[in-house]
Amino acid sequence: MTDLVIRALTESDAQLFLTLPDRGLVGRAAFGHSYATVREGGEYRPEWTWIAERDGVVVARAAWWSGPEDTAPVTLNWFDFADGEDEAGTELLRQSPLYAEYELILPAGWRDRPDVVAAAEARIAAARAAGMKPLVERYRYEWTPECGLPERPGRLTFRPEPDDAVILDVLRRVHSVTLDAHARRAIEGPGGLEQAAQEELDFFHWCPSPRSWWQLAYTPEGEVAGLHVPARNPGGPCIGFIGVVPEQRGHGYGYDLLVECTHFLAAEGAEFIAGATDQGNAPMAAAFARAGHPIIQERIHLV
Repeated sequence: MTDLVIRALTESDAQLFLTLPDRGLVGRAAFGHSYATVREGGEYRPEWTWIAERDGVVVARAAWWSGPEDTAPVTLNWFDFADGEDEAGTELLRQSPLYAEYELILPAGWRDRPDVVAAAEARIAAARAAGMKPLVERYRYEWTPECGLPERPGRLTFRPEPDDAVILDVLRRVHSVTLDAHARRAIEGPGGLEQAAQEELDFFHWCPSPRSWWQLAYTPEGEVAGLHVPARNPGGPCIGFIGVVPEQRGHGYGYDLLVECTHFLAAEGAEFIAGATDQGNAPMAAAFARAGHPIIQERIHLV
């Protein structure tokens, strides 16, 4: 078999990315997204887009995504290969100098479709062979005005909090007992709980939405119940964060925070609101369902 040529694309040959057929079962293509470089008005940089060629034909490809101001990739969200070229996909990931979490996007209820299962499992197996491992499966939600606004429970009061030190302290408390897989991974690392809280705060600042949107929630007794962060990421309005401090759990306040976050973004004119939670986070998944946020995708994250 002819040796592979593995390389990054350039602006002049970026269209080679589109020469690999895609059945549109999983990944970005399954949801109507197409590849285009930033210069072409798209989301990808040629130097962060790699292909594997055999006899001049693209047999595997990978595109790493980032925000407009990022100096390193944030996520690998496009990875596939031709039939029978699983090893080429693995070798592409091995040889690329880029490292970021792989987010495999899937249709809701994807395990009920054998063709989608096969496409997903092939990509996961190739990524695992390259040294990655599954971290978590998540639900992705999208609220639209047609869903209707859930009624505010009225149990909490909400106030902006301009002091990052106060926000960071609340994040430490929230993550001290957490079901979130990304936070748990950070906590297990050398930075511990401080790293998990700081990563969350860094994400809030990374979002191009106003800092003034971040709000703490208080009980009628004046105690902090939690934090919600209405946000806009490069893709649009989103539920940036919902967190209840451990001593206030058991009252369903996660729902109250989500409802307030939804109202806030709707008042800002949002035509849709993206949201996500780990599938293992049953309380938050129940809150999204109760607040009328439908699941539109599932996602598997590998690190």
